[in-house]
Amino acid sequence: MKRWMKWALLVLLAGLLASGVWRALSGRQAQQATLARQTNLGSQTVVELTAIDMVEVRSSELALGLPISGSLKAVNSAIVKARVAGELQELAVREGDTVRTGQIIARVDPTEYQARLRQAQQLAESAKAQVDIARRSFDNNRSLVEQGFISRTALDTSLASLAAAEASFRAAQAGSEVAAKSLEDTILRAPLSGLVSQRLAQPGERVAPEARIVEIVDLGRIELEASLSAAESLQLRLGQIAVLQIEGSASPVSARVVRINPSAVAGSRAVTAYLAVDSAPGLRQGLFAQGTLGTARLQTLAVALSAVRTDKPQPYVQLIEQQQVRHQTVELGARGELDGQAMVAVKGVSENARVISGKLGTLRDGTAVRFAAATSGAGK
Repeated sequence: MKRWMKWALLVLLAGLLASGVWRALSGRQAQQATLARQTNLGSQTVVELTAIDMVEVRSSELALGLPISGSLKAVNSAIVKARVAGELQELAVREGDTVRTGQIIARVDPTEYQARLRQAQQLAESAKAQVDIARRSFDNNRSLVEQGFISRTALDTSLASLAAAEASFRAAQAGSEVAAKSLEDTILRAPLSGLVSQRLAQPGERVAPEARIVEIVDLGRIELEASLSAAESLQLRLGQIAVLQIEGSASPVSARVVRINPSAVAGSRAVTAYLAVDSAPGLRQGLFAQGTLGTARLQTLAVALSAVRTDKPQPYVQLIEQQQVRHQTVELGARGELDGQAMVAVKGVSENARVISGKLGTLRDGTAVRFAAATSGAGK
């Protein structure tokens, strides 16, 4: 190859290399300029806050308590059962019907028991006749003994016969009373006033003794049966107040501890507490309820639990300082309630410090903020 061709090739390669280096440097400079523009734009982003976007750290008296849950149960309820066997008749009440104490709910076919009562009464009458015969015989024998016509032994025999006849008569009377009681038991009556919650049999069925017919509940008094662990039960006291959220109800209701079971459940060692629930429309037996049972009160610096962020290794709040957001790590303490809102005791922030509420979400540390006109006076 000729010398000038070699030099031409070297010059061409050097030009290509210089062109590549120049393009790489130009691309890096363009990226740096774009990143700088984005950084400038991000630093200039300002978030406008309103009063509902902020909460204050305040010294508050928190109501501490135990979480409780359970089912509602009517204090007074009863299951009407058949007392005698037979065909069920005249069962007219259904679920939701109102009944009164002593109201006839159903009947069991009384034909057999009426016959038994008549039989028992006739046996009693027969026994009564035997008593009369034995008494007349005794009276006659006593006169004969006094006159010396018969021995004393015959009188003793007459006395024994009279005693046996009287005993048979009393037994027949008792049998008549049992038959009358069986006949009365064919009529099923409501033991209390309330509402029918279950209808467990149908007219025409043949029922056995103790067969369940209907269940009646009195919704005038409702209780919550709450199960607590052995450790939690040590904090239970009569009269403690709980705030409950009833399944399907938008408004909370109050309840008060009225009884504490003296025995723990075998195995789980749980203790059952009974809370009288304040009357409220719509309460039904069997509804699920949950809430907090107040056990103590604590004065401490606290903030709304929803304002505490947990997306970092340590919990923090979004503190507002000098018109900027600062992520401030906090130490959490006891949890409680204040005016129905969940609160938590915090350390690491000063009283009256303003933090962003949980409704707004997470903002980047250092984000600039400003206050809306309606809240600018409060924010300055």
